[in-house]
Amino acid sequence: MFLTVCLNPTIQKTLSFSSVIPGTVNRTGNHRLDASGKGVNVTRVLNQLGEKAVHLTQLGGEMKPLFLSLCEQDGLKVEWVESSSQIRFCYTMLTKDGVVTELVEESEPVGAETESLLLEKYNSILEKFSCLIISGTKAAGFSDAVFPEMVRTAKEKGMRIILDIKGNDLIACLKYEPDVVKPNLFEFAGTFVPGIIKGNDVSADDSSAQEQIRSAMQDVCKKYKCRIILTDGSRKILTADNRNYLEIDIKPVKTVNSIGCGDAFTAGFAAALSEEADLNAAISEGIRCGALNASLIKPGVIRL
Repeated sequence: MFLTVCLNPTIQKTLSFSSVIPGTVNRTGNHRLDASGKGVNVTRVLNQLGEKAVHLTQLGGEMKPLFLSLCEQDGLKVEWVESSSQIRFCYTMLTKDGVVTELVEESEPVGAETESLLLEKYNSILEKFSCLIISGTKAAGFSDAVFPEMVRTAKEKGMRIILDIKGNDLIACLKYEPDVVKPNLFEFAGTFVPGIIKGNDVSADDSSAQEQIRSAMQDVCKKYKCRIILTDGSRKILTADNRNYLEIDIKPVKTVNSIGCGDAFTAGFAAALSEEADLNAAISEGIRCGALNASLIKPGVIRL
């Protein structure tokens, strides 16, 4: 059974246009509203795969009933603590030529008691689960200790730990030797080799950049006894452990909405591992789920 954690809940508004003309009024009747955030997306896909999963988060403000109602409509089980802060909105703009534009609100700071309430809730339910998946950023107001404390406790209980986080949050968790680290390529590069980032992308075609990424992956794997899997949209998946490094090609698919594809990959990969699949089969299932998500307008699903 899976416990998914994301401390930055989102209500996602998705709008689809035939085309968009900047500087003018653009109207569409094709739009939807969903509970989202990386952890919600992972949970939703796990449920659609027939797995049992519970999502743990913080919630507050006047949009809390709406968020919980949207989760209920999707059949998601959510454990939450009061944060006394508004849930953020994020907006996805889709056009028929396959361009996906996301507009992201930063989160409000959570209340002073939120972290202690969250860890109390976490510790009270942890025994029920065999796998912990932590995804995404944390809202302002949480300390840098919250994710490492969760990972430490889960590790002591012998749980499988999958981390889709980045930056200092990831670095602080590594000493507890999570099983799988799965950010995307850009997030990993920003954490360990920031010099190769150009604008909002990684110099993926630069041989020097490729070697730096490979070296950083293998160094982290050896030091912290984990496996790293890096997704990069429709480009190659990179994976490494303390002995091997592998690049896996992905067959391109027609994209309707790319939001949640990495989360769908995480869910498919984790579900396959729970069924004792080997690594290649688990990655293949992750790729399958990511491709299904890309073909649908709703974020974080493999079917509508």
